[in-house]
Amino acid sequence: GINAEYGIQTNLRYSHLMSLLKAARMYGLQDLMKATNFAAIKHKDQRRKDADKTPYINHPIGVMNILCNEGGVDDIATLMGAVLHDTVEDTETSIEEVKLEFGDEVAGIVAEVTDDKDLPKDERKRLQVVNAPHKSTKAKQVKLADKLYNLRDLSRQMPVGWTADRVYEYRVWASKVCSGLVGANTSLENRVKQELAQHNVEFPFTE
Repeated sequence: GINAEYGIQTNLRYSHLMSLLKAARMYGLQDLMKATNFAAIKHKDQRRKDADKTPYINHPIGVMNILCNEGGVDDIATLMGAVLHDTVEDTETSIEEVKLEFGDEVAGIVAEVTDDKDLPKDERKRLQVVNAPHKSTKAKQVKLADKLYNLRDLSRQMPVGWTADRVYEYRVWASKVCSGLVGANTSLENRVKQELAQHNVEFPFTE
């Protein structure tokens, strides 16, 4: 009786502890390397839209690098979210697969920065502006680094088929999105402002 009851309570406490530990998963360098390799495999056949057809994987790795070396972000889950941020949106990868491989926290960051491709492009862009202020700090940091990478890429080389007007419109839209991310990372925000100022686009954006 008493021993059996004690055993049940102990098992319940152990199960609860295990669930808490799983929810509060600690990430390390091995996880970051695994995520980078996962992204490389998922994006292996994709190219950027520039004339050089740069390997797509350069982008998520570059976003992760900006976060770490310019944004001062050393949180492994955030860096993993950065390198994985386009896997669900742009490859045959599900949030469930990311969750299975990397846990709830990383999957949550990826989910926050993933557009719904079933929606029209203009609606997806509108929602990025509307939803930006409501993202978690970690997701905001990923989005800031993502936009900064893309803005710099536009300055480096115009995508094939784009016009100068389209580039300008992208910069204005990016300013609107990033304006909703202010407060997440001052260093990255200053770099976004500097990049946009070179092209006479204000940041933070005001209507």
